[in-house]
Parts: sequence; structure tokens; C-alpha cells
Amino acid sequence: MKTIVICSGGLDSVSLAHKVAAEQELVCLLSFDYGQRHRKELDFAAVCARRLGVPHQIIDIREIGRHLTGSALTDEVDVPDGHYAEETMKTTVVPNRNAIMLAIAFGVAAARKADAVATAVHGGDHFIYPDCRPGFIDAFQAMQNHALDGYADVGLYAPYVNVAKAEIVADGSRYGTPFAETWSCYKGGARHCGRCGTCVERREAFHLADVADPTAYDDADFWVTVTGSFVAEEVE
Repeated sequence: MKTIVICSGGLDSVSLAHKVAAEQELVCLLSFDYGQRHRKELDFAAVCARRLGVPHQIIDIREIGRHLTGSALTDEVDVPDGHYAEETMKTTVVPNRNAIMLAIAFGVAAARKADAVATAVHGGDHFIYPDCRPGFIDAFQAMQNHALDGYADVGLYAPYVNVAKAEIVADGSRYGTPFAETWSCYKGGARHCGRCGTCVERREAFHLADVADPTAYDDADFWVTVTGSFVAEEVE
């Protein structure tokens, strides 16, 4: 199956790229520049493409992103610290981001005669991101079946949609994903901050998967505070 992977450069999508490269025919990696403050993630996607020996295309949708206001990822809004389950994390929502990216990716896949578009949305995203939930994935596939009817047959491959991030770490480890060459932090600093929702989730996932975390964090222990005392007891 010829598959295009939407790759941000983060742990999830890079792990997915390695999985697809091992199990299917990886056509290319597709990334999007929507004006995100952590744009450095795109550099990690480029490194992944070179490592896997496939083309990497960055699609510039910054003009669209400029109108998707109110998000801490694109506006002058502070990125909140804490766990994804906290109400404050809703400020990291970019309205309709995945729907926009997937619609473009399906058009690219149809034009290139690919069989599938792969996305790394996962169960940990369900708290606050409606376009990462199983219902959205199913509905989007149904919509694309109509949109491309008679022209192309493109499937939406989302193998992580019902699993936790720890399972992605375990899966990535099986396929030799170089986790140190991935970027998660929403703040886009010199190192992972260790405090934003995606850093906390990343650090917790390595712990739960029992896989060594090679990431350098500015605050490597903050995750223990926000993920519960039972984790703190295990660490001690």
C-alpha cells in the first residue's frame, strides 16, 4: 500500500513514519507550516525524511493559520503548563487544524495515486482535540469517499487513534525510531521545556512504556507533580 504520512516532526508522527516504512510503501512525508511557534518541529520532519530516504514536502498554509486566531500555538498567548487533561490546555487548540491538513493531504494523495494518508492522532489527544477522535476519523473518511468518488480511492490510516502515547513509544521503539531526533515541545525553545502539556505527556509516556527517554528537558521532574502521586511513588 502506497502511503503518505503527515509528519510534524513530533514523536508520534515520526514513529508512524518508521512504522509505515517498515510495513507499507512510504511515498513521502507531508508537513504543514501554519505559523506555529514551534516551527522548529519541521526541521525534525525533514531529518526523518532523509533518514527514511523519501521526499519531504512542506505545505505553507500560514495565511490560513493567521485567521485561526486564539490559540497558544499561533498567537501571542502563553502556552499553559500542566497535564493535557486540564481545562487550560484548550488554549492549544487550533480550530479545524487536522481537518484542513487532512483535506489537503487527501488531494495530494489522489494526485499522486497513493492508496492512503497516515496520521498519528492518538487516544491522549481526545481530551481537548475534537479532530483527533475516532468519530472525526470515521466521518472524515466517509466525506472523502464522496469527495473523491469515481476519481480516487484513498484510505485514512490512523493506527494510534485508540491507544495511549505510551503505546506509541513502545511501537516506535520496535521500529527503531530515534526519539532524540523528534520534537514535541509547544514552546519551541532551545530544549524541551518539560512543563507544557505535550512535554508532560511525552515524559510520562516513556515512563509508562519503560523505554529510556533521551530527551533533554529544562524541567525534567515537573511531570511527576502533575501526573499524580502514584507516579511519584514509583519514581522514588
